Amino acid sequence: MLACTRRYLAAARLLSGKLIALKRGGKRALMFGADGLALPLCFQLALLMRGGARPAPALPLALLLAATSLSALSMSDLYGAAVRYLDQRRLALGGLGLAGAALCIHLLKLDRGDACPPGALLSYWFVALSYLVASRLAVRSFLQCHTRPPQAREAVAIYGAGDTGARLAQAMQGDGQYCPVCFFDEKARREQRTIAGLRVFPPERLAEVAASWSIRLIVVALPAASGERIVAVSRMLGGAGVGIKFLRGLPDLADHAPRRRPQPASRPAAMDFPLEQLLGRPPVQPDPALFSRCVRDKGVLVTGAGGSIGSELCRQIAGLGPRCLHLLDHSEFALYTIVQELQARWPKLALRAHLGSACNARLLERVMRSDRIDTVYHAAAYKHVPLVETNMVEGLRNNVLGAQAVARAAARHGVDTCVLVSSDKAVRPSTIMGASKRLSELVFQAAQAGGAARTVFSMVRFGNVLGSSGSVVPLFRRQLQQGGPLTVTDAAMERYFMLIPEAAQLVIQAGAMAEGGDLFVLDMGQPVRIVDLARRMIALAGLTEKTAACPQGDIEIRYVGLYPGEKLREELLTADDAVPSRHPRILRLKEQAQAPALLDQSIELLLLACATNDRWLIEAMLQTIIGDFAPHGGVPAADGERARRAIARLAMAPQPAHAS
Repeated sequence: MLACTRRYLAAARLLSGKLIALKRGGKRALMFGADGLALPLCFQLALLMRGGARPAPALPLALLLAATSLSALSMSDLYGAAVRYLDQRRLALGGLGLAGAALCIHLLKLDRGDACPPGALLSYWFVALSYLVASRLAVRSFLQCHTRPPQAREAVAIYGAGDTGARLAQAMQGDGQYCPVCFFDEKARREQRTIAGLRVFPPERLAEVAASWSIRLIVVALPAASGERIVAVSRMLGGAGVGIKFLRGLPDLADHAPRRRPQPASRPAAMDFPLEQLLGRPPVQPDPALFSRCVRDKGVLVTGAGGSIGSELCRQIAGLGPRCLHLLDHSEFALYTIVQELQARWPKLALRAHLGSACNARLLERVMRSDRIDTVYHAAAYKHVPLVETNMVEGLRNNVLGAQAVARAAARHGVDTCVLVSSDKAVRPSTIMGASKRLSELVFQAAQAGGAARTVFSMVRFGNVLGSSGSVVPLFRRQLQQGGPLTVTDAAMERYFMLIPEAAQLVIQAGAMAEGGDLFVLDMGQPVRIVDLARRMIALAGLTEKTAACPQGDIEIRYVGLYPGEKLREELLTADDAVPSRHPRILRLKEQAQAPALLDQSIELLLLACATNDRWLIEAMLQTIIGDFAPHGGVPAADGERARRAIARLAMAPQPAHAS
């Protein structure tokens, strides 16, 4: 007897192993065949329940009803879903399919006579649906028990007992590696309840429950949570000593078995979070009346059209219906890329691509003469602070001469609106890049003060633009994909942030509100600490910060120190006399312009200083033009007289003409 039992168990294990090893198509065919055998028996059982005819006369009707039911179940895609992930929705569709099959038999009047007494079809629907649910639950339990026993699977808790969390629990219950054991939820009404057969605990009991139930991983099922809440949840869970995975949305249910310590090659998908979650505030919406005023049915020129801001400007402008859009950029690849994109999205848009530098006055003349240009957005500039700091001569030449050439060409050809894209680093500048942007602002202010007959000049001052080339977000993304560390200069560093679309919309609206010489700034709320941004990106990537308190975390944050001239905090305005504009979130500032002739002379002297490649002399010259320029290390006050003598010698030296 014992030997027979052992042989039976061995045969059962062999059979179950072969069943589990079947491919998806084989399992579907097996389930379809089982239903084909069971459904006629369900009808016979329904007849017996109704006290109807003997089985033999009802057999043809039973086979016909079973065939109709199988067709309806196939149409409801019941066989298309894996049994271990079968949900209530698919079972409900199966029930509707069975009801439809019975109704079809009734409408065709095939249920008449002694073979099918009254009410037999209703009894069949009840019996068949009971079989359908019971068989699927039995198969799911069989698969769960024979793939991996619960005690051999890793215990997982789910944070968030909403609909997403419940669906995730159902998916994990059919998984061979992870076993969901409980929920944690902040809402009191869900405490002391069970969802999907699992207990719901308050977050305060996290450490206690995790220790007693040997929980090694918590999956956060809050796909609609804001960036701030994600960071808060990450900090709260980080002290529990368990791994954390963030479920970013329902599509992640297909990947419900994340590894606790993903390798760099598996991480790129986790970098796919929207930048809005990093912003810390709602995006500023444009005013439709302002948005199209300087663009619709106008000839528009964008310099730096291949850059992050310039390309977004082109996209926004293209959607507003300009008469013609001119794109100018010195990078062949960047210009080609944006032209291809615009042509694909707006095939009827009149595009003109111009390859060259915004410093080239002759090129600007050709562009202005080739078409009637009504609006110019000058976004071409070098903006990477460390690179411009170490290549100061080229940085100053490109940024300052470019602004000067664009302003002169716009005034000479009667352009209606000319907008400069500036930076918050122009406020009390401490770097060469910041000084070059401040000098560009002075150029545009002087162009307005010079009495341009028609052109309205204005400037837009940005904070840090999330996702732009050279910004901190792409750097952090790369470092996350490589497994860290994330490099932050200082724990106290703060910056104002805005989205690329916000930046482009601000530029376009500023031109519509400008009255001449205006400087516009977006109200970006409170500044954001860079280290908080880094922690938010770590959390959004589904990872945890590695700290002394949490040594098993994924990503370390490393402080590397300030680079030369870098500030802990940037400013947007130097005065308190900013006034609201026609847009409630855009501020306007009017500054006293320098005399155009004096500024032109100062720029000529600066260019002569650049020709000497003498850093001390260049910075001294910048200080004479920009009074609040404070370079890293500064120009010693004792050398003030020396600087004046050197500048005087430059003024007396022959001044060669500058090539365009």
